[in-house]
Amino acid sequence: MAKKKFYVVWDGIETGIFDSWEKCKSVITNYPQAKFKSFQTLEMAKEAYSGNYYEYVGKKIVETSLSKEELLKIGKPILDSISVDAACSGNPGVMEYRGVNTKTKEQLFIMGPFENGTNNVGEFLALVHGISLLKKKGISLPIYSDSRNAISWVKQKVCKTNLEKNESNAKLFELISRAEIWLKNNSYENKILKWETKAWGEIPADFGRKQ
Repeated sequence: MAKKKFYVVWDGIETGIFDSWEKCKSVITNYPQAKFKSFQTLEMAKEAYSGNYYEYVGKKIVETSLSKEELLKIGKPILDSISVDAACSGNPGVMEYRGVNTKTKEQLFIMGPFENGTNNVGEFLALVHGISLLKKKGISLPIYSDSRNAISWVKQKVCKTNLEKNESNAKLFELISRAEIWLKNNSYENKILKWETKAWGEIPADFGRKQ
């Protein structure tokens, strides 16, 4: 027997929480760009309905071992921000990175693929790319990364990778050098924040390739 689901409609002919797909469908059909999502429990649906659609769209509800107290302490992410992430096939392997609007997931930049890179290097470059882009545009939004290593390296203004330089990744090391020089020669007001995956799910810039 299928588990009962609850449907939150943030924008439709009617809005609210509905306890069947038939009821939900009746208020979103033929409604342009209806905003809705299903949830496993009524409690989760109530919490989502009191929040923002963009906090939930396109991502799975997080199965977390964190207590309610821990979740309250962490709070919710700042949606008016940008998020960055990297993806690497192998370690080292083919790597790319990108940045998105945290709220809408609109892609702001993407770089790669680069041969013989690592995820940490990609995360570092993504952060610096994001920070420099925001500075160039005069925007002081915070920037999220789910990599503690990358955040630490940016704050130290050096990429402390163990990756060996060779002909295949020469371009990548050129970008690393440019990023380090930029950090040493520039200041910025943007806060660099850790994306709390255990509480919020995958970072919005995630490439969606995890198995």
